[in-house]
Parts: sequence; C-alpha cells; structure tokens
Amino acid sequence: MSISGCRGRAHARRSFLANSARGLLRAGVFGSAWSALWRTGSIAAAYPDELVSIDEYTRGKLSSGDVIDRDNVGLVKDLLDPVRYHQIATQGRRLSLAPTTTDLFKLNPPDYLEASLRHRGQARFDASGNVVTRDGTPWIGGNPFPEPTSALEVFAAHTLSWGRHDAALYVSREYDLDADGTVLYQYASGWAEMATVARASLDPHPYLPGLEDTLRLQSVFFVEPGDIQGTAYLSIWPYDQSRFPELYGYLPAFKRVRRFPTNQRFEPLNPGSELYLSDAWAAGDPFLTWGNYRVVGRGPFLGAVSGGWDARHPNWEHRTHGGPKDNRFWDTTVELVPEVIVIDAEPTGYPRAPVSRKRVWFDARTLLPLAMTSYDRRGEPFRFFDGAYSVYEDGDARVMDGRHPYWSWSTVHACNVQTGRMTRIEQVRTLPGGEHMRVNDAAILERYLTTAAIQRLGR
Repeated sequence: MSISGCRGRAHARRSFLANSARGLLRAGVFGSAWSALWRTGSIAAAYPDELVSIDEYTRGKLSSGDVIDRDNVGLVKDLLDPVRYHQIATQGRRLSLAPTTTDLFKLNPPDYLEASLRHRGQARFDASGNVVTRDGTPWIGGNPFPEPTSALEVFAAHTLSWGRHDAALYVSREYDLDADGTVLYQYASGWAEMATVARASLDPHPYLPGLEDTLRLQSVFFVEPGDIQGTAYLSIWPYDQSRFPELYGYLPAFKRVRRFPTNQRFEPLNPGSELYLSDAWAAGDPFLTWGNYRVVGRGPFLGAVSGGWDARHPNWEHRTHGGPKDNRFWDTTVELVPEVIVIDAEPTGYPRAPVSRKRVWFDARTLLPLAMTSYDRRGEPFRFFDGAYSVYEDGDARVMDGRHPYWSWSTVHACNVQTGRMTRIEQVRTLPGGEHMRVNDAAILERYLTTAAIQRLGR
C-alpha cells in the first residue's frame, strides 16, 4: 500500500474519532455516505480506497476470493471481533473474502431504504423516550435515524424494524451441537413477523388501522421434531418500548392457548438451543428495557453482508466446516465493511438477567447488526452471535420480493463461549409439510399472527 494509502487510513481513524467526539455517528469519512448514495447511487465516494478494498487495506496480502484461516488470520485481527478471531485461530473456522459492496440497495430492501431517504429528518424521541414523527405520531417507515447522533438512536432504529420488511415468514432449520460436534437437537421452524406501524411496502401504510399502538406481531412455530411439533408462540409488541411484549403460546399437550410471562427473556424456547428471545436480531427486547447505551468503538470490520444465499441447493441449505466433526460453522462469505459502530448496552429492566451487558457491532451504513457478544455477571464473555445476510440473487437464479430480489438473513451462529455449545440456524426455502418463505404477503397476518392462527398451526 502506498504512502497515500497509509495517510488514508490515518485520516479515516481521525475522522471516526472526531465525529464520535462531536456525537456524529453518520457513516462516511469524506462526508455522508447517505448523501453520496443520494447523489451517485453508491457510498464509495464517502470512503478512502483503503476502506472499500481488502487488497488495499492489507497491502496486497489478501484479495477478494482468498480464504481467511488460521494461517493468515493475523493479517486481519484488527478487523474481527475477539470470538471469531479465536474460532478461526483455534477451531478451524474459515471465512471467504468477497469485494466490498458499495450499493446500499444490495444491503437492505430497496423499499426500506427509499422510505429512509424520503423521511430523513422527520424522527425524534418523545417525552417517554419512544420514536415519533415531528408531529408526535408513531414512526412512518424506513430508518428513523439513518445518520444517528447517539448509540440509543442506533438501537432504536434497528429495534423498530428487525428484518426491514413489512411482513415476512422465515422458515429455518436449527442444529444444536455440543463442544465435540455431536448434534444433540434438530428443529424445523417458522418465524413470522409483521409491522403494524412504519409500513413502507404493504397497504395500508404507514399504519395498520386499529393497531397504531402496536409495533409488531411476531410468532414462531415448530414442525420438527415430533415431540414439539405444533408448539407455537405469538408475541404482540407494544409501540411503547418501556413495556414488555405480550406472549401467548400453544402447547399441543394442553390443547389450548396460554399466556406466558415475558420479562424472562434470557432462556431458550427449546432444549439445546443457545439462542434466547433476547438475542433476536441482537435487539430482541424493547429498547427502553435496556440502558446505558454507549459507543465503544468505530472502524472497519469484516462482515457477512452479502453472498450468504446458496442457490446450489434446492432448499437453500448451506455447507459446514470446522470443529472436531467438520460441522461446527457454516461456510461464510465476508467482505470489508468500511465502518462499524460498536455499542455496549446494559439490561436495566431485568434485575435477574444472567448477562451484565452486550456489545454489538453495527454496520454504520445500514445500522444492521453483524455480531454480538454478551457478558456474564462477572464481566466475562458468555455468549456470541453472528449472522450472514444476502440478496437472494446468484447469476440467473433469484428469489423476488415483489419488484426486487429478496434481501434477508441467511445463516446464524449462536454459541456459548464458556461451554463450547453451538447453535447453527439457516433460512431455507420450505419445511416438511409445505410451509415456505414468504415476504410482504398480507396473508401472513391471519395465517400466523393471531391466537387463532397459532392454535390452528398446532393441530
């Protein structure tokens, strides 16, 4: 890398520090990434070459198409969170390198980004700490704080719209492994969610009439294995983020819908899983039940923000590697993300929480969470989550979301770093019985997101 390249990286570091000191967390070194997107359709102009090219960043030692493994991971240690670095260095994890994506419309659903641009500058916090428009009404769509000025704005924006679609049904397979790589549990499930406010794609928008005081409806149901087949849960999230969601469950053994307490969110729904309700999208709780949000770092990062969809398998299933049985990690493609915002938060609304804080790495361009570490009450690393995302497009193969190729998550790792147990989850095309991925389909509401629906799914 040239002397000018070194100066570029030094300038970027100074820019991150100066912007953070001023309370300016917007993405970009040479001005706003969102302004560059508006002008040119790309965020490349907002960053020096050294932050949009892994070849430039590593002075030619790594390039797109290379694989990061234990032999060369030291070259990118400063671009990794500590857990992934340890996994690569000691557990055989590998990461494939791809070019940096500079088109934000490949990193989030276009309807969500267009709403974010259309509604820039219209969001604020009300006296209770909730996000509202300048007129005091619930949020109207897209990212309310695409150029945040605080850690709270980052978390609030993401919590309001996890998957960035108005409605989605993700169908998935889960594998729960012990430290030796033995698969102890397998699950096949569906996860449905629908925004009732801040709708950007589905009619009616921006609000679903009669539900303006509700943020989202979300359910999960299981079709395998047989002993939990038919189990289903429904969460109804108040718009007020100081309140816990209402949680209803249908358990086939009782043949009725029951209401469950929802303030105990630090435990798995099923045996063996290392993914808790609190972990969903790294923001599985109302954002006002956490506090002491603070920025603890900024800079470039290796994130799995593209290339996560495997079109080679008819059911979109992914390949694995690493660990004692070559099945510990999903094959994962990462790229140089020019800038992440690293935020710590504490579970202020949960006096008996087994975690003392969590640390989340957000892509500064989209405010999408790329990785999360939680810490136990002694302050030691406890559990780790990292996700992979993708536009579902590969050559001539593509999955459509109305007018656009579908964008979504593709794989998740959730591991207990203290016990070595690992949960792997992948989004697939269909489940046994015929349930299949759906996006921005109004029928998701009646089919999956009412108490009658979860009872029907359980029969």
